[in-house]
Amino acid sequence: MQIVNRFSPLKSWQQMSPSARREALAGYCFISPWIVGFVVFMAGPVLASFILSFTAWNIVGDPRWIGLDNYVRILTSDPDFIQSLKVTFGYSLLYLPISTVCGLAVAMVMSLKLKGIGIFRTLFYLPYVSPSIAATLVWAWILNPRYGLLNTVLRFIGIEGPNWFGDPDTSLYGILMIGLWGVGGSAVIYLAGIQNIPAHLYEAAQIDGANAWRQFQHVTLPMLTPTIFYMVVMELIGVFQTFTTAFVATGGGPLRSTFFYMLYIYNKAWVSLQMGYASALAWILALIVLAITLLVFRSSPYWVYYESEQK
Repeated sequence: MQIVNRFSPLKSWQQMSPSARREALAGYCFISPWIVGFVVFMAGPVLASFILSFTAWNIVGDPRWIGLDNYVRILTSDPDFIQSLKVTFGYSLLYLPISTVCGLAVAMVMSLKLKGIGIFRTLFYLPYVSPSIAATLVWAWILNPRYGLLNTVLRFIGIEGPNWFGDPDTSLYGILMIGLWGVGGSAVIYLAGIQNIPAHLYEAAQIDGANAWRQFQHVTLPMLTPTIFYMVVMELIGVFQTFTTAFVATGGGPLRSTFFYMLYIYNKAWVSLQMGYASALAWILALIVLAITLLVFRSSPYWVYYESEQK
């Protein structure tokens, strides 16, 4: 027998009993702040940016409809668009695999049953929740070529450290170090995945004579692939929105070696006041991220293991 919930949209408001109406009205009142916030601060701006991407608008005057001109200009005659994509893709190819490996390594250490491990977990998680601007300023001091902590330690052992943010060859690695400093956030999620792995799998592996590495290779890693998949998708979306570290530490330099895509959108919108052009850039970025995310989803059947799907 098919049961229709009393709050189903198929059941009209008039057909509800007075108590059901009051309960439904109370529910709508509770979720109304979220609905209003979503419409005003999310859906509204998204729709407005899509419309503005077909206009020329400098904020001061009225938007002027120009059709696909912004998109044609971006894709055919904008060298900064290509440069920002190169920097963003290059950084993504560096950051994603390294952050995944580091997050897993930290999570494995966090999972050890040691005295005071709670303090260790907290210390690793704190950088993730610290303000990104403050963290970037601290790292700008650490990576200072003259009096920074890192180069001072390198000079102490006889190595002349590079000009991290002043050399195009090393500036992106400086941004990478700042990004990896917050790897504790992903490590906590990996830790939750590790703790949900059934203990009997490790017991069976030990009976078969598997050492620690074999247990990680054949038990931990396969069972953790759904968590890895989730983190890859989330970090993929986040890494394409890298902005604060480059804006504060380098401003996109030197020689545009850290000229990230989001920094380019910011410059077009708030420096050049080309809001329509910046909106078109934002929608192109959304399509790029969507396409790459779909590719990751399509690849998941080949490397993500779900125990519930096994017969």
